[in-house]
Amino acid sequence: QLQLVESGGGLVQPGGSLRLSCAASGFTLDTYAIGWFRQAPGKEREGVSCISPSGGSTAYADSVKGRFTVSRDGAKNTVYLQMNSLIPEDTAIYYCAALRFRLCVLKESPYAYWGQGIQVTVSS
Repeated sequence: QLQLVESGGGLVQPGGSLRLSCAASGFTLDTYAIGWFRQAPGKEREGVSCISPSGGSTAYADSVKGRFTVSRDGAKNTVYLQMNSLIPEDTAIYYCAALRFRLCVLKESPYAYWGQGIQVTVSS
């Protein structure tokens, strides 16, 4: 069974940091682009960041550029989203998703496999 599991979420103060992990089971991620998406209350889900299978290509939403960094560890079959300088507007449920393609995109429709999501709350 192909499965993605997010971890590392929680409550953090403004200006703080969190690192989200997306671990795969049942398949290896080395041929999949991985996207990170988020959905805030009352808003549509939006693309945050993505990384190509090789790790050589990444993309970020304008709202997180310079603050978030996506990376992958093939040995651990895991993709990470390092989130720094968090602001209350980053509060959302964060999802990772897998797309079997050589490039990554920040649109959710092509992604075939999704994690269950994890809550990130930025508040003082």
